[in-house]
Amino acid sequence: MSSNNTLASSRIAVLGYGSQGRAHALNLRDSGLDVVVGLRPNGPTSIKARADGFTVVEPAAAVKGADLVAVLTPDMVQPTLYKEAIEPNIKPGAALLFAHGFNIHFGQIVPRKDIDVILVAPKGPGALVRSEYERGRGVPCIWAVQQDVSGQAEARTKAYADGIGGGRAMIIKTDFKEETETDLFGEQAVLCGGASSLVQAGFETLIEAGYQPEIAYYEVFHELKLIVDLFYEGGIAKMLQYVSETAQYGDYVSGPRVIDAGVKARMKEVLTDIQDGTFARNWTAEYAAGLPNYKKLKQADLDHPIEKVGAKLRAQMPWLQPSTPKPAVEPLKKMG
Repeated sequence: MSSNNTLASSRIAVLGYGSQGRAHALNLRDSGLDVVVGLRPNGPTSIKARADGFTVVEPAAAVKGADLVAVLTPDMVQPTLYKEAIEPNIKPGAALLFAHGFNIHFGQIVPRKDIDVILVAPKGPGALVRSEYERGRGVPCIWAVQQDVSGQAEARTKAYADGIGGGRAMIIKTDFKEETETDLFGEQAVLCGGASSLVQAGFETLIEAGYQPEIAYYEVFHELKLIVDLFYEGGIAKMLQYVSETAQYGDYVSGPRVIDAGVKARMKEVLTDIQDGTFARNWTAEYAAGLPNYKKLKQADLDHPIEKVGAKLRAQMPWLQPSTPKPAVEPLKKMG
């Protein structure tokens, strides 16, 4: 990874040791880079990081002297972390790196003018970032430069992406605005909010029509993984290859009845709320208030009947239990 020469003599401070933090720290170290981990002392993540062989110090101490500071903590704790630990200690000319642009783009963090501000966002969870690296591969990353003081911001960004394995796969240039707004929209309209609401509505429709909850669960929730895996592996084309002609015809004639122009119009409203800062303001205020609505809405999802049925059925699927080897993958038969 030749571009790592840019960071070869640099000290990298990784703040946070959750899913992404741990993967980044381990991959960077295995790429030959100098990594120190900044965490509150004696917490569970501190214990894990030390067990992984890292030097662990308070965040402020990790920032002092670091040439690149990677902020890999949850979004809502980053502004305080920046104000208390990073801003007073990061040296001029150093780089401040994020894996998500939320706080920079929406002005929750206004970085000092004498540092580089950059972004590297792997398009996969931390566990995959680590496991792909260990296999000699990598997860594609998107990267951006918001502020270049050193003249080396782009080189540092690409070197960091290489260090976590992204250069083995693909790195795509973006900017903080595009990364933040598309990431939030994907989560809300499709991946989390959209998918959850779709399967809940399908489940409710079948139950209200008198069908058994167990059958409804399998048809609108359990089998969704089979379809998503096909999407992931080969796009809509592969999904159509593996489902029956009956399922294909139902896709063509009924999909647009469910996801119609009204749904797309409401998606545009969601995107507008993201673009104009409404979502960011609401989420920031919700967090500051102690998450009362968040907790209520989360509990409503956990109490939904599909969760009760699902827990019972998943208990009968031994391949889902971590200690049980998963069955050998066999070619999918035609579904539908």
